[in-house]
Amino acid sequence: MKFRTSKKKKTDSIDLDKLKYPIGKFEKPNRITLETLGRWIDEIEHLPLQIRETVEGLSVQQLDTPYRPGGWTIRQVIHHLPDSHMNAYIRIRLAMTEDKPTIKAYREDKWAEISDAKNGKIDVSLILLEALHIRWAMLLRSLNLEDLHKSFINPESTSVVRLDECIGIYAWHGKHHLAHIEQCIENMNKKKKETENK
Repeated sequence: MKFRTSKKKKTDSIDLDKLKYPIGKFEKPNRITLETLGRWIDEIEHLPLQIRETVEGLSVQQLDTPYRPGGWTIRQVIHHLPDSHMNAYIRIRLAMTEDKPTIKAYREDKWAEISDAKNGKIDVSLILLEALHIRWAMLLRSLNLEDLHKSFINPESTSVVRLDECIGIYAWHGKHHLAHIEQCIENMNKKKKETENK
């Protein structure tokens, strides 16, 4: 009996990990090539359109559906993206103009609970994300090798993050949350079909 309970908990944990990390966690390549950087920047540039197309036509009820138990709603994920990526954009500019600055951390969980992120219309954040990513991609494409080797210090982990790695982290971050939204929509559609077939 104990064995069965333990097995169920392990299975539940695996399922929750899949919901949390549908594309897996970010893995830094052993060597970051210019080709890899170009692909990451393309992914950053194209993310806003992918998000907009994915959430087009969703109802208020669907937007307020969590992507996993205890997780953010689709609405909160959409508002989180420009919040997070504005911080990333500023961190890169700080690293370019200061000597290995310690960046300011923020409580993303608390930010997601502020009224505009929890209840605000998504169009504002979609427009903000689009404008930000145009400017961000323009900046990233202007970086030379010296710039890419500049870095900042993350106070939460005390790790030194180089700008070439930072680009990869945020390319992954965008796809990570896009997958949350896609996965949530897929699960909602499955439940709808199951209900219709009963």
